[in-house]
Amino acid sequence: MENKDTRTFEINPKIEMKKVRFKNRYGIMLAGDLYLPEGYGEKKNPAVIVSGPFGAVKEQASGLYAQELAARGFVSMAFDPSFGGESGGEVRNMASPEIFTEDYSAAVDYVGLLPYVDRERIGAIGICGLSGMAITAAGTDTRIKAVATLSMYDMSRDMSRGHMDYYTDEQRNKIKRYLSGQRWKDAETGTFAPGSHEIAFDENNEPVTGMMEVPEKLPEDADPAFAAFYHYYAERARHPRAVNFVSSWTATMPVSFWNFPLMANIREVSPRPILLVAGENAHSRYYSEDAYAAAAEPKELMIIPGADHVDLYDNRNKIPFDKLERFFRERMKPVSILFGNGKKKCERIRNGIITEGR
Repeated sequence: MENKDTRTFEINPKIEMKKVRFKNRYGIMLAGDLYLPEGYGEKKNPAVIVSGPFGAVKEQASGLYAQELAARGFVSMAFDPSFGGESGGEVRNMASPEIFTEDYSAAVDYVGLLPYVDRERIGAIGICGLSGMAITAAGTDTRIKAVATLSMYDMSRDMSRGHMDYYTDEQRNKIKRYLSGQRWKDAETGTFAPGSHEIAFDENNEPVTGMMEVPEKLPEDADPAFAAFYHYYAERARHPRAVNFVSSWTATMPVSFWNFPLMANIREVSPRPILLVAGENAHSRYYSEDAYAAAAEPKELMIIPGADHVDLYDNRNKIPFDKLERFFRERMKPVSILFGNGKKKCERIRNGIITEGR
């Protein structure tokens, strides 16, 4: 375990951070950074699990979120999903929607066993491409009492349909033939070739394969979304263990995402609440809006004025930390029995829904 602190955001010296390790149910050892609020050992605290963006590491956006939530009284953990960062997994730079979903529940296992965490008040946050896994985990793991997403990307939809669902049936078939052919090549060589997880098409309508080429300097005419990613991953938050703008995914990685539609069971999160946050100018905004339409109550959609997709990674002026704090505090309230005026009147409070009875 390295001693050098490689976090890419401003560190709050008042917040203690501990390196932790825990296994998921597939036996993969996961790495997390546990952020602890002041006085955490004196009471049972609410907890929040954070991961994302897709291809990022816990020293980037998820660590910033976890640290800020700890400063607001939550025991928080940012973790590296399987196969990346400091987490285990034999094939590096691989991604699996099922295993990444399990990783959230494994993190719940860990924090729920801590003596200073209230098991009835554990929430989850997914940033960008980990949003779908956070929601999918919450759909079946009822220990997650509330879930929030920031700059959601539905990675299954993105890889199998393209941005804004632009792939034609012909293009989808070409991608499937490419991925299937690449599996033959990997099987013959016994290796895993690198490639992009988002397949574009050239002027001849053929798939563009191979690794993303990251320019040493951002071109002046760069696409605004690419430029925003570049400024974050290649400049102000560059990290050697991150996949994005540093290395590459395995070329056949998209196969599992084609077979695992992440939003299929979003209604199963109910009656636990969902908060979806997106930037007004984000190229990914439609993912949050579509997820909101598909989800059951209680649900909230928050659009941040003037924000793009990457602003919600590290722009403290645009990340709605106050809203996140209120959401998790109010929506993870444990059942309470409150008596008043000598009567047997009580209020049962759970997930922000109040019912009265005598």
